[in-house]
Amino acid sequence: MALRSHRLSSRRAPPRFFFVVFLLLVPVLVYGIFTNGRKISYFFRPLWDNPPPPFQHLPHYYAENVSMGHICRLHGWSPRSEPRRVFDGIIFSNELDMLELRWRELHPFVTKFVILEANTTFTGKPKPLFYAANRNRFAFAGGKIVHGVFPGRVASRGSHEDPFVLESQQRGAMNGLLRRAGISNGDMLIMSDTDEIPSPHTVKLLQWCDGVPPVLHLELRNYMYSFEFPVDFSSWRATIHIYDRWTQYRHSRQTDLILSDAGWHCSFCFRHLREFVFKMTAYSHADRVRRKDFMRHSRIQKLICQGEDLFDMLPEEYSFRELIKKMGPIPHSASAVHLPAYMIENAEKFKFLLPGGCLRS
Repeated sequence: MALRSHRLSSRRAPPRFFFVVFLLLVPVLVYGIFTNGRKISYFFRPLWDNPPPPFQHLPHYYAENVSMGHICRLHGWSPRSEPRRVFDGIIFSNELDMLELRWRELHPFVTKFVILEANTTFTGKPKPLFYAANRNRFAFAGGKIVHGVFPGRVASRGSHEDPFVLESQQRGAMNGLLRRAGISNGDMLIMSDTDEIPSPHTVKLLQWCDGVPPVLHLELRNYMYSFEFPVDFSSWRATIHIYDRWTQYRHSRQTDLILSDAGWHCSFCFRHLREFVFKMTAYSHADRVRRKDFMRHSRIQKLICQGEDLFDMLPEEYSFRELIKKMGPIPHSASAVHLPAYMIENAEKFKFLLPGGCLRS
C-alpha cells in the first residue's frame, strides 16, 4: 500500500511546476491576443453580432437584342418615351484605372459625371489631387465632368480623429456639388464608390423604365485585386435614387430593395504596388495596418498573386458556416466573360485586371 502511494505521488507533477508553466504561458497568451485580437474577435463574431435584415432581391432580366419595352415589362415596369437624365456621383481618392473603366462604360448613358476629391485622406493625411493632375486622361468625357475639391482637415500629430467622420463630411459636401451640376427632381442619381461600377445595361434599364423604386440598392459582383479573384455577391452599398429635394448623398443602407447582379465591385484593383500602400494607409479602415511590414512591396505582391488578405484578417461573416467557407485564399478564376467591355477591348492596357495578370509594377 505504501509502495502504491509512493508510485502515485511520484506521477503527480509538483504544484510549483504548474505555476512555472503558467507564468511562462501568460506572456505568450497576452502577446497572441494583442497581435491577433481583431482576428480572434472576427472569428467569434457570429456569437456577439447579429446580421442585418435580409434584402428583398428584385430579379434582374437582361439579354442582348431584346427590346427595352419587353425588358421593362419583365420587371413589372413600363417603358418611358424618353430616358431620364443620369448623374453619376463619386468620392474620388486615387483609383485612376477604375475611374477610366467606370466612365468609359457609363459614358453613353450619363448626363453628368460628378466627382469630388479632397486634398487629404480620410485619415487626415495630405494627398495630391490625383484626378486634377491626370485630367487629360479623361478628356473623352469632355463637358460631362463636374469636378469639385473638398478642403480636408490635416490631422495634428498624435491625434486620433475618426476617419469615418471625415468621410461623412466629404460625402455631405457632394450634395452641394450635385446641385451645382444641375441635378433636378426626377433625374436618376448613382451613389457609389469609384470601384463600384453599375453595368451599362443596368443603367440603361433604370433610365428607360417607369415604376422603378425611388431608392434601390445594386447588388454587385465582388472582386479582390482583379477580376481573376471573384469573391461573392456581397457588395450592396451602391444605390440609385430618383432624385427629389430630400435626397442626401450616402454610402449606407437606405432601403430593403436590391436589384440582383447589377455590376462589378473591384476592391484594391490597382496597377502599381505604391497605390496599394497608399490606400492601405489612407482609407477609413487604415487601422488594419498593424505592422510596418504589411506595406512591404514584396509581401503585397505575393499576397495579390495568392489571393490572400492584405491585412491578415478573417472574413467578416455572421455565421461560422460562411466564415469557415471563406477562410483561406480566394480561388482563382480563368473566366473573363461578362466583364466591362472597355477592359476587354483594351486587354493589353488592363492586363493586370485580367486572369493571369497578377504581377504589378
